[in-house]
Amino acid sequence: MTTFVLTVIGDDRAGLVKALADVIAANGGNWERSRLSELAGKFAGIVEVSVPPEREGDLRAALEPLEGLLEVSVRPGAEAAAEPTHQVQLHLVGNDAPGIVQAVSGVFAACGLSVADLVTELRDAPMAGGRLFEADALVSVPTGADLDAVRADLERLATEIMVDVDVVDAARD
Repeated sequence: MTTFVLTVIGDDRAGLVKALADVIAANGGNWERSRLSELAGKFAGIVEVSVPPEREGDLRAALEPLEGLLEVSVRPGAEAAAEPTHQVQLHLVGNDAPGIVQAVSGVFAACGLSVADLVTELRDAPMAGGRLFEADALVSVPTGADLDAVRADLERLATEIMVDVDVVDAARD
């Protein structure tokens, strides 16, 4: 089987997932994994699809007419990373301010960590007014990385940008 990663975006409306799923199934593909969401009136997502090698061209061609309904980009899937990693979870909450994701992702990059999953949202702050920024991340940590140093760097950053950060390593905590 050949693996593709599809990125999709379009104006949000009923039936978009079905239209995409119909094309994938009709062309011998299998919907493996996905992350789909509505944001600011747009429907966007990423979908991992496997397809028999002899049907690759059919699937690619069948996805093109979805333009106008969904913009679809097709990329070959990559092999899994060879370097062993484990994952930790990060939860962050604080008053919304520009640059929070930039600062936190800077710590991750400096420590050699990569983001496997990131969900962010804004919500009203109860009783205090204003908006709260909240993030949940699943982060891949290479074997041998100093997680205590990562925690220390994140705690220093949290103090600077005035957010609460919690890092949970399921393998240790």
